[in-house]
Amino acid sequence: MISECDFSCQSGLYYHLLVPQLLHDDTFRRLCRGRDLLATEYQSRVLLEQAAREACLSEFHFHRLFRTTFGETPHEFLTRLRMDRARQMLASESSVTDVCFEIGYGSLGSFSSKFRAQFGRSPVEFQREVRRIFGYSAPWHVLMVPTCFSFVGGIEDHRMKTNIE
Repeated sequence: MISECDFSCQSGLYYHLLVPQLLHDDTFRRLCRGRDLLATEYQSRVLLEQAAREACLSEFHFHRLFRTTFGETPHEFLTRLRMDRARQMLASESSVTDVCFEIGYGSLGSFSSKFRAQFGRSPVEFQREVRRIFGYSAPWHVLMVPTCFSFVGGIEDHRMKTNIE
């Protein structure tokens, strides 16, 4: 039988394990400064020590607070940023080698392995899939030309032509 004292001690323990602790505003701002450093320097080799120094925290404390606050480790954060940028560059017809070195990887093999692990297909397969779906090189450049631009450029809109007749 569980006594009332045991239950209150256990529920307090569960509370501390399951409910994340709120951060002080100053600590959160410092963590954001460290995260911003990682985000702006994602192409270069940013060390945990540099990000922790930017946040005015020890490496271990920065890592622990970063994971609990943002839900991912600093390394996972950097990898996610790099892979998102890689997808954008691959979809815009950049070569796999150029993308690899542009986003900060030193080895084509390690980049390709990480890309496949993250997205389930190799970078080349991803490029083929983008070409197959969109049929042209850069799907986000121009998707629609406003009607006012088509008049200026001398392009007739078939809807306008039929409405006039």
